[in-house]
Amino acid sequence: MRILHVIGTIDPAAGGPTEVVRVLIEQSPPESSAEVVSLDDPAATFVRNAKFTVHAMGPVHSVFGYTTRLLPWLRTNRKRFDGVVVHGLWQFCGLAVWRTMSGRVPYVVFPHGMLDPYFKRAFPIKHCKKWIYWALVEYWVLRAAHRVLFTCQAEAELANYSFWLHRWRPQVVPFGTTPPTGDEAMQQKAFYDACPTVNGRRFILFLGRIHPKKGCDLLVDAFIEQTATDSGLDLVMAGPDAQNWRAKLQQSATAAGVASRIHWPGMLQGDVKWGAFYAAEAFVLASHQENFGIAVAEAMACGRPVLLSNKVNIADEIASDGAGLMEADTAQGTERLLARWIALPLAERQAMGNLARQCFHRRYDMRKNAKTIVRLFDLSSIQ
Repeated sequence: MRILHVIGTIDPAAGGPTEVVRVLIEQSPPESSAEVVSLDDPAATFVRNAKFTVHAMGPVHSVFGYTTRLLPWLRTNRKRFDGVVVHGLWQFCGLAVWRTMSGRVPYVVFPHGMLDPYFKRAFPIKHCKKWIYWALVEYWVLRAAHRVLFTCQAEAELANYSFWLHRWRPQVVPFGTTPPTGDEAMQQKAFYDACPTVNGRRFILFLGRIHPKKGCDLLVDAFIEQTATDSGLDLVMAGPDAQNWRAKLQQSATAAGVASRIHWPGMLQGDVKWGAFYAAEAFVLASHQENFGIAVAEAMACGRPVLLSNKVNIADEIASDGAGLMEADTAQGTERLLARWIALPLAERQAMGNLARQCFHRRYDMRKNAKTIVRLFDLSSIQ
């Protein structure tokens, strides 16, 4: 089985979709093989250091990612593959696959949450512009796909409310991540070396893009409100800041006199990332929209409770398993989320951590789930 993944970028700073590609390739069965074609610059460090074959068609000079190289490459190489996975929407990748693969090589599409109606509500003018591209291109890309893949039932249901004109063959596939390997103590040391200001402090961890969609402002403001309730608790805000939003968030903390209790180590990877999860009391994500949340699964793999907004699509099932807490993605909801955690007795926090690890192995361990996903790329299973 030869699979081609088509994605705008494999830059780890881009977030979840790049991690999806990595996990799918790493967990593929030995008898299958996979390659990636992206719109990245071939000279990019993350392309040259990738542990899988990457055909970089860039650099590109727009978000849409048009390049004259992609269509000819797909036409020339399509006979080498048994199936294609398109990751994401609204880029030239989907159009190119539709034009070159439809009726020739089966393809599936991972929207990665991009059909969530949150975007219609948050950016109504942009949504109106999207309608034109939707009617001309994206509708047909999804309609021609053998499957449109969603990582949970909530994502699949919400996708129906973004555009009234839609027709696709949906399938919910189990997803998740792989648990960490290596020495926990050494990984924690690696984290403290990277973020020494939090060494010896208790903290809750946010790990993701510093972005309005992630509710970072709600989290910082809620933490400021709760600092007097638990004077020994800090907050670590780890992740890339492509929009240079950190300075504005820090202003709020400085004005409240708690800037020293909020730490900004930047993007964490490898052992440093796993060390952050292990060192944290809990993971927190106050996101306004999250189709899955790989960092949520990673935290649970480390036995850490997760504090989530109700807009994280897997939050309901996690809360029902007793593996975390859930509140609304509002200022009041985020403050309640932190207040509930602070009020929990130590024994209940530890019990929640144990349930988080159990929940991960039952629901989100990709060592098991990848087998189900790979079956979708078997031509005999795509009817």
